[in-house]
Amino acid sequence: MKIAIGCDHVGLILKPEIIQFLQSKSIEVIDKGTHSTDRTDYPLYAKRVADAVVSRQADLGILICGSGIGISIAANKIDGIRAVVCSEPYSAKLSREHNDTNILAFGSRVIGGELAKMIVEQWLAAGFAGGRHQNRVDLIKKLEQGAQIG
Repeated sequence: MKIAIGCDHVGLILKPEIIQFLQSKSIEVIDKGTHSTDRTDYPLYAKRVADAVVSRQADLGILICGSGIGISIAANKIDGIRAVVCSEPYSAKLSREHNDTNILAFGSRVIGGELAKMIVEQWLAAGFAGGRHQNRVDLIKKLEQGAQIG
């Protein structure tokens, strides 16, 4: 498995810990930046990670900013991305099972390293349940394409 990871300057404090955690599970990590604490803009890194996921350079993506909110909104602007911001493991698990999320986001000002690792672990362990949830994911894809639904 390959995971693309990216963050802004605020998320940089947590990114190395998550990279190390992933690598300890024999997961290949593609680091899309930032690599500096200099102020930067999170949409740049959301785009880099989202592009890696959409192009299948990476299987999944992880994004980190201060709250996780802005970077997840930016990632969700990319066709084919279903990013979720999570601050606890249960929602991360359900996001994979019910929504087939392909990017996980969280905030370094909201959660610490140990909780982040629990969230990542639950998210990675879960799989898409399909069934009744597939129709909903298909409807999301139609919205991305500008189709009318309902």
